[in-house]
Amino acid sequence: MTWTRRHILSLADFTPDEYDTVLQTAASFREVLSRRTKRVPTLQGQVVANLFFESSTRTRSSFELAAKRLSADTLNFAPGTSSLTKGETILDTAKTYLAMGTDMMVIRHREAGVPAAIAAEMDRLKSHVGILNAGDGQHEHPSQALLDLFTICTLLDPEHPRLSLLAGKKIAIVGDILHSRVARSNIWSLTASGAEVHLAGPPTLVPKLFAHYVNPHYDALTSPQSSAELPPATLLPRKLFLHWQLEPALQDADFVMTLRLQRERMTQHLLPSLREYHQQFGITSDRLKLCKPDVKVLHPGPVNRGVEISSDLMDDPKISLIAQQVTSGVAVRMALLYLMGSGRG
Repeated sequence: MTWTRRHILSLADFTPDEYDTVLQTAASFREVLSRRTKRVPTLQGQVVANLFFESSTRTRSSFELAAKRLSADTLNFAPGTSSLTKGETILDTAKTYLAMGTDMMVIRHREAGVPAAIAAEMDRLKSHVGILNAGDGQHEHPSQALLDLFTICTLLDPEHPRLSLLAGKKIAIVGDILHSRVARSNIWSLTASGAEVHLAGPPTLVPKLFAHYVNPHYDALTSPQSSAELPPATLLPRKLFLHWQLEPALQDADFVMTLRLQRERMTQHLLPSLREYHQQFGITSDRLKLCKPDVKVLHPGPVNRGVEISSDLMDDPKISLIAQQVTSGVAVRMALLYLMGSGRG
């Protein structure tokens, strides 16, 4: 298909064709990354600015490496040594990078909506700069969900990863759903595939509102308009289930995605203790016996070993896909930068 998105801010309105385009493009770049020479001139002459207002290891490093593998020039922003400390606004910072000739900006911020605000400002200025959301507050993290999707689909069909491979699969997402932008993006992508997504965690971390986050008919929570006004992806049949106990979510699951307890985002004491959380919701080898025999485990990282997942399970290459997720991140982010920047080359 012809890619028409200038910005990638959310997966809420992604169509199945767009998911498949990302997956197939990432598969081609995965092949490039297996070569002796891992660089292609696809984005030569373009400038990618990584504006990370929040700490990151995996996302920032993989975006920087992805841009370099595409032969783009990169600019890396460090808030602690920037003019933000002198009172400059975020929008003025973005416009400074625009004035330097930036073609794409990768934005990460602790507050939801910042990438969308910068995208709106770039559009108002008619700059044609593409904005890619690398995680904003408790909103979304599109590239992480897409690399998770790519990791699962390439496991099922290494040569031709596609969305339809997940139809009918059961996927459990366990942990701090409330504060997780990764969970929100994965809910959109995985339910779009036809998979059954089961959320599990304590009631304080999986509130009832998630029962309506993706309605099997229409998304009543985020889009109160009539169905005719909803974006195409929200009209897909979606299957989302909530559990406040772990066992029903794990029963016959094909994949288990466990999430980090985001203590830095918790403003209230939502858990009695980390030890009690692990006893009730920690993923261990014994608990995986409820799942399918060939179950695989994912985690977006960073991992609190012995809290969300046991160390032995995390390091078991027969079960854990955590290392593959990190590897997939470079290919998927190459695909996103390529698709956003291919119209400028």
